[in-house]
Amino acid sequence: MNNITQNTINIPRYPPEFQQIITTKNHNFVGREFVFSAINNFLNQSDRGYFTIIGEPGIGKSAILAHYVSQNPGFVYYNVEIAGKNRVEEFLTTIYTQLIEIAQNQGSKNIADNFHDYTTEDSGFLSFLLQQISDRLHPQRLIITIDGCDRIDINNQPRGSNIFYLPRYLPEKIYFILTRRPFLTDKSGLLIETPAQSLDLSAYPQQNRADIQEYIKTYLNESCHFEPSVSEEKNPGDVSLKMTQGFDDETNFMYVKETLAAINEDIYPPNLQLYYQNHLEKMNLATSQQQPMALQVLNILVQQSISIEAIAERLDADEYEIKVILDKWREFLHLKSIAAEIHYSFYHASFRDWLRHLLVN
Repeated sequence: MNNITQNTINIPRYPPEFQQIITTKNHNFVGREFVFSAINNFLNQSDRGYFTIIGEPGIGKSAILAHYVSQNPGFVYYNVEIAGKNRVEEFLTTIYTQLIEIAQNQGSKNIADNFHDYTTEDSGFLSFLLQQISDRLHPQRLIITIDGCDRIDINNQPRGSNIFYLPRYLPEKIYFILTRRPFLTDKSGLLIETPAQSLDLSAYPQQNRADIQEYIKTYLNESCHFEPSVSEEKNPGDVSLKMTQGFDDETNFMYVKETLAAINEDIYPPNLQLYYQNHLEKMNLATSQQQPMALQVLNILVQQSISIEAIAERLDADEYEIKVILDKWREFLHLKSIAAEIHYSFYHASFRDWLRHLLVN
């Protein structure tokens, strides 16, 4: 499938740290055509709007956005996960720089005169820039991509303001494509009155599994080509079998990528361990006011998928208190309806097992 969006503008230049992450995330990229198709359908059916890709940690959201940007010259790009990039001041300064260059290329004069006066105040200058660009776009589009909206630090924004002061209304031909982990609907941080659509990657298990298998094939082909130990000293068929065992139903790219990289080292993937440690630190920070009950809930969750009611009964606690804790961990949890009850479990068995081992030791 051709995932290039037609009629987009053809500038901006990204900061080096953004270009580096786009290149890294785009390495060995495969598949995800169902996502690109959904994005393009939204762009073609709506004259403006927000498109949000939602997915659990490690399912490939950043790689999807990096590949899409790499295939579409002219997209504005921002990555919240890079250190120091999760504050509104940094976001607006970086985005304004890209948008001003676009406006100047369109012929707008003196557009940057008041740039420094507006960088952190509110969404006024952002909306002004978007309108200026929109007026000169036809038949083109302006597409702004933001990777990692769940990492945004909203503590230095006024209460009730949109994350990163993203506009409530958008001019014609202006689009935002966002990625974020699962979140509570009332905690989206966005109040918008413009066309909007979300795509939850967890709703496409068959496509995710197929893309994982394609990724493994690509990885093996590259390994056999570049590593003499694989191509000369070992039977490639044996290596392939070893590497793909247990991955038939896998849908998490991070887990597969790091496991493949460490499979011949006979150690737990170090990058995966750091990744999970970051999860745990974020969980602990989110529930710092609910200790020690949060630890008790954690000990139960690492054992089984379970409902709020069952956890509350086991701990002789109020269901509301349990729900507050689980809501704060929402991005790391998988929810499944069983017999008219919502059961909670960790988003991936590997993360659950890592936590269980940590708690036992």
